[in-house]
Amino acid sequence: MSQPQKIRRPSVTASDPPTTIPIPSNPRGLVESAFSATSPTQHLSTSPGAAGSFGGRSLKAFGSARQLHAFLPATFPAFPEEEGTATPRAGKIKILLLENISLEAAQFLKNAGYEVDHSTKAFSEQELLDKLPAYHAVGIRSKTKITAKVIEKCTQLLAIGCFCIGTNQVDLATAAKHGIAVFNSPFSNSRSVAELVISEIIALSRQLVDRASEMRAGIWNKVSKACWEVRGKTLGIVGYGHIGSQLSVLAESFGMNVIYYDVVPIMPLGTARQVDTLEHLLQTADFVTLHVPEIPDTIGMMGPAEFAQMKEGAFLINNARGKVVDLPALADALESRHLAGAAVDVFPKEPGSNGPGFSEDLGDFIPRLRKLPNLIMTPHIGGSTEEAQRAIGNEVANALSRFLNYGTSIGAVNFPEVDLRAITADDSRHIRVCYVHRNEPGVLRAINAILANHNIEKQFSDSKGDVAYLMADISGVGHEEVREIYEAINGTRANILTRLLY
Repeated sequence: MSQPQKIRRPSVTASDPPTTIPIPSNPRGLVESAFSATSPTQHLSTSPGAAGSFGGRSLKAFGSARQLHAFLPATFPAFPEEEGTATPRAGKIKILLLENISLEAAQFLKNAGYEVDHSTKAFSEQELLDKLPAYHAVGIRSKTKITAKVIEKCTQLLAIGCFCIGTNQVDLATAAKHGIAVFNSPFSNSRSVAELVISEIIALSRQLVDRASEMRAGIWNKVSKACWEVRGKTLGIVGYGHIGSQLSVLAESFGMNVIYYDVVPIMPLGTARQVDTLEHLLQTADFVTLHVPEIPDTIGMMGPAEFAQMKEGAFLINNARGKVVDLPALADALESRHLAGAAVDVFPKEPGSNGPGFSEDLGDFIPRLRKLPNLIMTPHIGGSTEEAQRAIGNEVANALSRFLNYGTSIGAVNFPEVDLRAITADDSRHIRVCYVHRNEPGVLRAINAILANHNIEKQFSDSKGDVAYLMADISGVGHEEVREIYEAINGTRANILTRLLY
């Protein structure tokens, strides 16, 4: 049920929070055309009368943007009303959203005219193989794995939206080779994760979780031994990206000294200081917090040797990825009292849905962790705030819409980033070619030969590894020519995926 709108006030309080969170319309300084999205009513089309918006800007701001439809080849099932028609075909696109993705994002896509199915749980590989082939786009978070096997079977899939920071749950290379663009939201939950780390630092240093558990068990245990203020302590941040740098500022406001280690030189914020080696950071910091991606160089980066290098009585916090910490080794370090405590929000294997399941089935170290004092374990909630999920839903849903509607791949993590300004209402005989192809010589020559009888108004091509992406707007094209152009381009030797928007 939707909430009633509140009267705008000059300020807000904790008891009267804002009903919306403003999201910058152009945080990366992109060209204006990247923000020309409108709301589709048909498959890869837009509805000029819909009240859609992107980045806080409505369609009226771009009043001349023309409604686009996608040409569908004969192999695509026709709708009953299309049978026997001679015009190029367009139909509805279906999107599957998993893992309880923001209902606001789901509603945005529904309002945009897509057919949207929403599930609160993650899908197994077999469930994806059974159900995903019927969809053209899918939205996931961190638990659903889009493997090469899944991608190979889902021949209609055009885009994958990762409604989270990471994309390691998707086979990015295989997706690109099949013309599937993958989008994520790399920055939207940075503040939420940083604030969680601050709360864990204080909770660990004061043993709050243990005291709270004792009180629930009827035990009064007022102690001050081994409970510390965070002021004056040293925080070591491993990975000084968007989360690490925000955390740095927050920690300094609590009076902490901040050092950080990163594989590249990064300008510090405030009085933070970059150190040359991870070993130096581990030997110096009272609190060590990890903010790195899951890549071969970071998997298992915190193991027995690294825990031994940490100061006796120090604390470890991992809100990054489950595989970067050797959890049996962490259990050893906590059981031996070498470490005074830890906080873990991510695990190598995680349950697919809420409820029972956090057991030895996920690893024989889980029962050990569950028995340890001063260990905070949370179910991967670093970005689980209303603000973060709203921002993530806004960013990824709009990225999917822009790609499906206009071919715009700005923000794709596995794909060449290409964009063209909008086709206007005056350009009634213009079509847009969206051509994903193998990155090899002679492709542009072949495409330009196919389009030789038409005027190419604008064209942009880029490549990323073995995959290239060409967008071109052509004028003077009649409806009767669309099928011929599609079949010619789709039949080229290097073709991966061809779409025509008309």
